[in-house]
Amino acid sequence: MIKAVLFDLDNTLLDRDESIIRFIESQYSRMKYIFIDISQYYYVNRFIELDKQGYEPKGKVYNVLTQELSLPVFARDLLYEDYMNHFHQYCVPFSHIIDTLSNLKQSGYQLGIITNGLTDFQSASIKALRIEGFFDLILISEKEKIKKPNAKIFQRALNRLQLSPEEAIFIGDHYENDVKAAENAGLRSIWKIRNQEVESQFPTFSDFTELIFIIEKLQ
Repeated sequence: MIKAVLFDLDNTLLDRDESIIRFIESQYSRMKYIFIDISQYYYVNRFIELDKQGYEPKGKVYNVLTQELSLPVFARDLLYEDYMNHFHQYCVPFSHIIDTLSNLKQSGYQLGIITNGLTDFQSASIKALRIEGFFDLILISEKEKIKKPNAKIFQRALNRLQLSPEEAIFIGDHYENDVKAAENAGLRSIWKIRNQEVESQFPTFSDFTELIFIIEKLQ
């Protein structure tokens, strides 16, 4: 019997693509004096390209941008600190997140988040989404000193919830770090995909209105 539903954060609960666009457009506008003869369109799109869906360290992203765009030497640290301190102000959730979490909570499921990333940064993003109160458990890799796809971080979550692997489902967008990693730890997985059909041995969804039905079917 399924007793807990665990989620990844970025590109699963947090619409990171939309959030990063909002932030980078704002960063450009707020610091336009740095970007002489550089268009917002180019800056935003080059950042997104270098960012690699969030998997490239931001210090490296800003270092490359500073060099490529011939920005002032102080720009790298200024832009990086601005990202670390203000990204959460532009965070947006995927549609129907609140209704879905409310439904799951009312149905008696324990809820959790397991995410890679920096503790303060990810905590700020979760608070910005106004979903923190739904969760019985939040594990962030920096604080736990373990990161996905290591099975130990899933096992730690199960231990804290006092559940066996068969009693939990993990939902994430990354095939290796989320879906396969959770399965390797003994949990069942649901794969959040990007609005397209994919062939997969795992249940998939792209809209949160679908998720409750998938969980009920697995149950």
